Amino acid sequence: MSLDTGRGLNGGVDSLGDLFYPLYRRLFDGDGDFVGEVETKLVQARMATTVELYLSRALAVGVLLGGVLWALGTLVGYSLFAFGLVSPELFSTGARIPNEAVVAFIDLIKVPAAIAIIGLVMGSFGFVTGFGTLIAIPYSRASSREREINMLLSDSISFMYALSVGGLNQLEILEAMAKADDTYGEVAYEFQSIVQETEYFGTDYRNAIQQQAIETPSDDLSQFLTDMLSIVNSGGNMQAFLSDKKDKHMRTAKQQQEVTLDTLELFGEMYMTLSLFPLLLIIILVIMSMLGEAQSFMLYATVYGLIPITGAMFLVLVSTVKQDEPGDGYLDPSDDGGRGAETTRGGLFHLGLIESYVGEFGIFDRIKSREGAFRTKQLLRQPHVFFRDNPLFTLVLTVPAALVLVAFTAVSGAAPTTWAGMVQAPVWGTFVWIYVPLYLTLVPLGVFHEWNVRSRAAITGKLSDNLRKLSSANDTGQTLLESVNTVAETSSGKLADEFDVLYAKVNYGMSLRTALVEFNNKYHIPRLARTVKLISKAQEASSQITQVLTTAAQASENQDDIERERRSRTRMQVAIILMTYLTLLGVMAILKTQFLDVMAGLTEQAGSSGGGGGSSQFGGGIDTQLLSLLFFHAVTLQAILSGVISGYIRTAKLMAGVKFVVILQTIALAVWLVVG
Repeated sequence: MSLDTGRGLNGGVDSLGDLFYPLYRRLFDGDGDFVGEVETKLVQARMATTVELYLSRALAVGVLLGGVLWALGTLVGYSLFAFGLVSPELFSTGARIPNEAVVAFIDLIKVPAAIAIIGLVMGSFGFVTGFGTLIAIPYSRASSREREINMLLSDSISFMYALSVGGLNQLEILEAMAKADDTYGEVAYEFQSIVQETEYFGTDYRNAIQQQAIETPSDDLSQFLTDMLSIVNSGGNMQAFLSDKKDKHMRTAKQQQEVTLDTLELFGEMYMTLSLFPLLLIIILVIMSMLGEAQSFMLYATVYGLIPITGAMFLVLVSTVKQDEPGDGYLDPSDDGGRGAETTRGGLFHLGLIESYVGEFGIFDRIKSREGAFRTKQLLRQPHVFFRDNPLFTLVLTVPAALVLVAFTAVSGAAPTTWAGMVQAPVWGTFVWIYVPLYLTLVPLGVFHEWNVRSRAAITGKLSDNLRKLSSANDTGQTLLESVNTVAETSSGKLADEFDVLYAKVNYGMSLRTALVEFNNKYHIPRLARTVKLISKAQEASSQITQVLTTAAQASENQDDIERERRSRTRMQVAIILMTYLTLLGVMAILKTQFLDVMAGLTEQAGSSGGGGGSSQFGGGIDTQLLSLLFFHAVTLQAILSGVISGYIRTAKLMAGVKFVVILQTIALAVWLVVG
């Protein structure tokens, strides 16, 4: 059913493209630069469509959306005049025209012309939006692929070097690289194109490499393939070539990291300025209110609009520079991704290998039932372990609990349920409606997330040293399995314990490759996955892989250096963001205690001495209690945004900001309990 629906949708889109193909022929030159550039981006984005059909579809979407908005704009323009919302006299010309016929003609056409212009503007906006969005898609996808290729290219070349050390020839290296899409992602897809050209279209692999060097979106990969082609054509030493390229791209990865960190430093300085802008605007609005110019709407817009928008825009800006590590860290136990792959994908809703056998025989159904019961008992016996491995599942318990608690306090009357009640009790009302739900959901999530991060970091922390030990042990003549046992006996820590388990599994009959993959998938760290992939593939050819292990150690050490530099530099960015927030919080607290409270006291004294009733209002009539509430909400929103941004800058993951959010909002709450 779904397949038929998908085919129907695709067929409808193709028919729409065919319908607008004549318009494409009329507007675009098939040999023009624009068509050629879009065609190049479609290839780089791996979008399986011709440029003629794609541009025809874009024209179709633009024309249809433009037509809809044109009709809507015309209707809106007509309604403005028909219901008297806009007077025709608004468009009267100030020029003195002696010819009455001309004046009468202008009066006759000015309303239809205004309606037509509104419709034309809306229609043009719709066409540009629809057409431009479709044109931007291949550019965006090609750019995304380029960034991932550049990030993985260093490790991919190390992988190919390891294969060449293991004795594989050029074609076998290309084929192995093409099959490594579970680890090397977009780089592997580029090599898949080379292999498919040679296997299915009979293209010589030299020509296939040359063609892919032209089509790839990454300039670095293009240069690598071009250099590789020259080595292939000249019959040069491929192993030496890959060794040189490996070292070069390791240095390039460090240089790219430097550029990224420099950009983040610039963004940190920008954030310091941008985050203080709402504070300055609030101060200006408060002063204007004292002068009798009430600006309540502007205060609301600044607190609940400008502050969140500024933080969100800065987060998007940072995300364009800082990217999460590509890949999910999982490896397929079998190259064909068959049933063996199911062993590593078990979870709360998936029971692993048995899922692929259910339905063949009754015994498999009984095994699935027993497996489900066993996993349920494990979960109930050790729920903290489950939440450590799956931190987001804490929200299943904490979100309903937070909703029930807030609903109970609201129904019982303990929490204010109106805006006036919030103004009268700003700290208590905000605590119940904002802080209690945030604490209930974020504290468990932050604790288990940090536990998860630290448990996985314990594996990568000593990875480089243990790889060096493996290389040294293997160099003495020990097999890879014996080297693993030696390192396990002479080392300490979590990684040594996992080596013990790995050695025991192989002794009980499991293949070394499967044991390595299971070890990797237990922690599913992308960096670890690339190391395990390199070692497991090389050990299939020989147990004496000292050079491969040395290469893996070098790649891991290079990653350690990058991570160390990243932590050091981003620590400064986080410090800038946190200090900026604390400065903002301090200024808001001083504004509340030394300005609002003092002015309210003076106003009250003036009112009592002048015979008027005492009031907590001054100037244009803005309540100090209301200002206290708005200030508190401003620092609370700023705490949430600053915390999320700080965590994202550190690790490129939003969940890393949970701990910063909890800490900053606790500081804000403590300060306002004193001043509010």
